Amino acid sequence: MTTEPDFRTPALDALAQQVIPREHFVFSAETARDHFFNDTRMLDAKQWVHNAFRTNPKSMVDHMIDNLRLAGGEDLLDLGCGNAFILEHLRPHLATGSITGLDIAPAVLTAAADRLRGTATPCTWIEGSADDLSMLDADAFDRVLANYMIHYVPDLDRCFTEVRRVMRPGGIFHLTTDRPDSMLEMYDVHFTALRAMNAPEHLFKATPKGRLSLDNGTDLLSPYFDDVEKVMWQDQLRFTEPGPFMEFYRVGHNHCCASSEPDQRLDEAFFAELRGRVREQVVAAIAAYGYFAVTKVTGTFLCR
Repeated sequence: MTTEPDFRTPALDALAQQVIPREHFVFSAETARDHFFNDTRMLDAKQWVHNAFRTNPKSMVDHMIDNLRLAGGEDLLDLGCGNAFILEHLRPHLATGSITGLDIAPAVLTAAADRLRGTATPCTWIEGSADDLSMLDADAFDRVLANYMIHYVPDLDRCFTEVRRVMRPGGIFHLTTDRPDSMLEMYDVHFTALRAMNAPEHLFKATPKGRLSLDNGTDLLSPYFDDVEKVMWQDQLRFTEPGPFMEFYRVGHNHCCASSEPDQRLDEAFFAELRGRVREQVVAAIAAYGYFAVTKVTGTFLCR
């Protein structure tokens, strides 16, 4: 039996108490649609880095496949399907089933359709919000996914009620999110740089996934589902050169959300200085330890 890696240490836990703010960013669905996912660059950067620099031999997609327990004939709904990177890997496990992908962003939905064009598994693509599934029949799906997107959904009560309605008896709602202190090392160098720049106080916030994280998700989901099981997964990205990390930080995470929305107080010179200060810390860590680590503490709620 393979033992799951555990990258957490007492030192990281202590650092998290010092680094991660209690308040988290909140972004609207419209901001996500118009700024984050008006193209696929943000998704592409994250997906490339998580595959190229991971140290857990089991990928996040492998973790999802284990959780979903697919027999091959399931009808699957993916809320916030993005560019279908995950669906591309799940599709062979649904050879006699079907895929329905829903997303609010037309650009990534087009990319998803292009990615799976011509596959034998029937695919349907819907532009819409995860809290309005009125176009879908009741008891229509065996599996419903919501991977790293639930924090953008305007009405969580309506979303979970709708998921319950469209999911068949015996189905699984698979919701993936992070702990608030996931990727702690990235936030540490980011906030250190911001403090050195006397940056505005409103930038010192945690990931927007704090809206529904691994810490509070059970309480938020339990009113809607009879059984909520939390399955943890960890990874550690290790960078021996600063370039890939800086792409991950700048494009994949919008400078830890500091550049997620237009702000006239923050010009390009501000972000250039911020990147320079972050890069200096990453280079110093690589020189001292051989690599710069970013520890990802994430997991999945399996709701039945």
